[in-house]
Amino acid sequence: MMESQKYAIVDLETTGHSPASGDRMIQIAIVIMKDWCIEKTFTSFIHPGKPIPLFIQDLTNITDADVKDALPFEAHADYIYELLQDSIFVAHNTDFDLSFLQAEFQRAGLPKWFGKKIDTVELAKILFPTSLSYKLGDLAADLNIPLDNAHRADDDARACAHLLKKCWEELISLPLTTLEQLHKKSFRLKSNLSQLFFDALQTKRRSVIDTENIIYYNKIALQQPVARSKTNEKPLQYPMSKEEKIKLFTEKIPAFEERVQQFQMMDSIWESLNRKSEIAIEASTGIGKTIGYLFPALIYAIQNNRKICISTYTSHLLEQLLINEIPKMEEILGRQINVTLLKGKQNYVDIGTFEQLIKFEDLSYDETLTVLQVLVWLSKTKTGDVTELNVSGGGQLFIDKIRKSNEKSQTIDPHFDFYDRAIRESEEADLIVTNHSMILVDLVRKEPIFEKIDGWIIDEAHQFIQAAVNQDESIFTYTNWKYLFGQIGLATDNGIFTRFQKIALKKQRVPLQLFNQLEKKYIRVTNLFNKAMQELVHQMKNYTIQTKQDTKHTVFLSQIELDNGLMKSVSHAIQNWIDLAERIATTFKNDVEEIAPEHQLVLEQWEYWIREFKMKVAQWEELFLQGETDSTTWIEIDRRNVPGSIRVLKKPINITASIHQLFEPFRKSGAVIWTSGTLSVPNNERFIADQLGIDKNVPILSLQAPANYYAGAKAYIVTDMPDIQSVSQTDYIESVALAITRIVRTTNGRCFVLFTSQDMLRKTVELITESELLHDYMLFAQGVTNGSRMRLLKSFQKFSHSVLFGTNSFWEGVDVPGDGLSSVIIVRLPFSSPEEPTFKAKSSLIQQQGRNSFTELSLPEAILRFKQGFGRLIRSSHDKGVFIVLDRRIETKSYGVEFLRALPQISVNKLPLQDMVLEIEHWYNSNDKDRKQVGNNEK
Repeated sequence: MMESQKYAIVDLETTGHSPASGDRMIQIAIVIMKDWCIEKTFTSFIHPGKPIPLFIQDLTNITDADVKDALPFEAHADYIYELLQDSIFVAHNTDFDLSFLQAEFQRAGLPKWFGKKIDTVELAKILFPTSLSYKLGDLAADLNIPLDNAHRADDDARACAHLLKKCWEELISLPLTTLEQLHKKSFRLKSNLSQLFFDALQTKRRSVIDTENIIYYNKIALQQPVARSKTNEKPLQYPMSKEEKIKLFTEKIPAFEERVQQFQMMDSIWESLNRKSEIAIEASTGIGKTIGYLFPALIYAIQNNRKICISTYTSHLLEQLLINEIPKMEEILGRQINVTLLKGKQNYVDIGTFEQLIKFEDLSYDETLTVLQVLVWLSKTKTGDVTELNVSGGGQLFIDKIRKSNEKSQTIDPHFDFYDRAIRESEEADLIVTNHSMILVDLVRKEPIFEKIDGWIIDEAHQFIQAAVNQDESIFTYTNWKYLFGQIGLATDNGIFTRFQKIALKKQRVPLQLFNQLEKKYIRVTNLFNKAMQELVHQMKNYTIQTKQDTKHTVFLSQIELDNGLMKSVSHAIQNWIDLAERIATTFKNDVEEIAPEHQLVLEQWEYWIREFKMKVAQWEELFLQGETDSTTWIEIDRRNVPGSIRVLKKPINITASIHQLFEPFRKSGAVIWTSGTLSVPNNERFIADQLGIDKNVPILSLQAPANYYAGAKAYIVTDMPDIQSVSQTDYIESVALAITRIVRTTNGRCFVLFTSQDMLRKTVELITESELLHDYMLFAQGVTNGSRMRLLKSFQKFSHSVLFGTNSFWEGVDVPGDGLSSVIIVRLPFSSPEEPTFKAKSSLIQQQGRNSFTELSLPEAILRFKQGFGRLIRSSHDKGVFIVLDRRIETKSYGVEFLRALPQISVNKLPLQDMVLEIEHWYNSNDKDRKQVGNNEK
């Protein structure tokens, strides 16, 4: 039998990142593991021969006193070198630990260590492709690995050893074919994972049983879908009286609290469904909105054997519905509910495209890593929803290639099509749960899938407006077009043109002159495109000379005079290229019974890029050649990067008509129910309803939680913040950073901070990070931390000591889960920037009609965001939280009172920062005592 592999799992703490700059080791830990058991541990402080920087002391809790009597690295060097012999070197980020150790060996006069290495960051990304974060502490929390003192070498090395073992267990649980593919593709990885994958493969081959519930699409392992059937259980009756409802709910939910407004909501929806009428319901936090609509909707659907569709804006609410609320309803109704989650086609993986793309040999590192992540994920996912994956920036481009789309012609067995699967499931469902964008796509989809719906419940209704804007927007980026050109290439490049020409000429299927013609057409396209971009930049420079000397420029397309003939000639040139490229593809396929698989692959790629060009030419015409009706188009450039930074955006100004068009057919045959926590603002009850195209005769029912629900909430206005007009931006940001830091430390994190400017957000976060004042908190910042909004939110949720920084755009359509959210800080009242192009265009339209854009647009929008901000804070009657406004305009401007009127009846305290912090601290401490006292009494 082969000798067991020895792993040396290493972690170092150092004074900094660069041994060349004089940084030294302060602690080392090595865990020796064999047969997945820890055999030996070596750990020691190391004297760095220099003081430990303060931020490193904060990070590691290792002080100068700890290393005072420690020996220098040279004293341990021989022993450490010996320990590593015949081992595979393992670390969580081997690039750092191994290179630092090699530098220390060199300094101690020892030869360079040679051997294989395994990076557990790389390994964990492959085996846990849906993890939110690949930091050691986060993975340890996810996988129940003990890690008491992160950033201490001994604890980190032990946790890393346990992580390696978990990865091995995960590996051998994978299907055999998945392991074979991982091994085959692992040679392009940065660390030596191929040996580990090979060992897992051998182990798996020796075991008799392969992974269960697996089906195969051309050797790609997928989860077997679970068949669902409708149950014929006893019919359900809707409890009409208050007493019947209370009896039903208290029987099933032990701690059920009767909420008058919730029952009122249920009855209104029940009536609307039966009458097939329309209603809008503003339901504040605290009345139990979700159960308020689910309960009548499900009874109606089951009773009438009809479908109800619930639509939300955020993925978070979709998940909340499926994971928390539906099981609760099954408990209450005493039966299984058939529910299907349906998302837009582009959210699902296209297994056929993926299977084709992985045959390519010339994948980059990022693409290879992503392929391995997807292979593992496919063997586990039940939905095929690619948003479950956490991939690198480079990997995201690969994910975009394997999304399903309307343009892809390839059809596969519906059994393996996740989107098709979701559609089929929806036919059997009582309840379809989807998102706003999916419904909006139905406007343009050829086969509407929502025709059999009896009732529509649009939750987060105020966000339907934003979803409609996103649906209709068009975005052109210079880099994206150049990437497309680069993929095609010339005969002298190694692009798809060269590869396709090579096989077509070799098989003598396409005359060379056609390829020569195509190449000329391609050169004409790129030349005209470059000329058009130069024209764009030239025109913008003419316009922006008079404007402020900022590096970033935004100009409305209507303000500049583009050469229309040049823009048309780009469009014609692309179309000519497409026509000939398609003709060549058809010529290649003609008279051939069977194309060799490797040639088929090149042909499919060729056709893929033709489809991409078709989409691009449609986008070009929409942006540059079609007039603006109910929309606005603008160009953005950054002077430091021209033409690379060119972006052209087109967004609708008014989407009332398209929303009206979407729901008009349904209004005749079923109920339409709009609901949200924020539908109105003081002095303007129909602000949202009008934008949604809801008829004036449709009632708006406003349901507010009782005052005692907000007993745990306090609002504060900080009175000694500087006036932004009277100090420099740097001074203002320092004051903001200080206030945020003190509040976060007082409330122990769980804090959301709202800015109106991305620039101010970034500078504030940088200042807080550099100062190390919140070094022991997880800081997540929009536009600074990598990841989508949902990923930032999920990450924020996971950590008790965390702060989330966002701007207005982040705030819109994001539901910050309220579990333990201690504070919401409003840095500036959430007005839209007057320079934001869509806002500017809307505002200008209102003014042209002789109306006041501040009172009709700017103020109500800001008040709605303000209300939503507060709505995140208190999610149950037991929640405690503080809502803090740092913007003095709420006190000094006449409109300030309207913001305060939008809040529930809670105490609003106006205090200087120091007094406020002391008061919050006292309040939190006394609440903690009260909670502990309640806990003791309950015991």
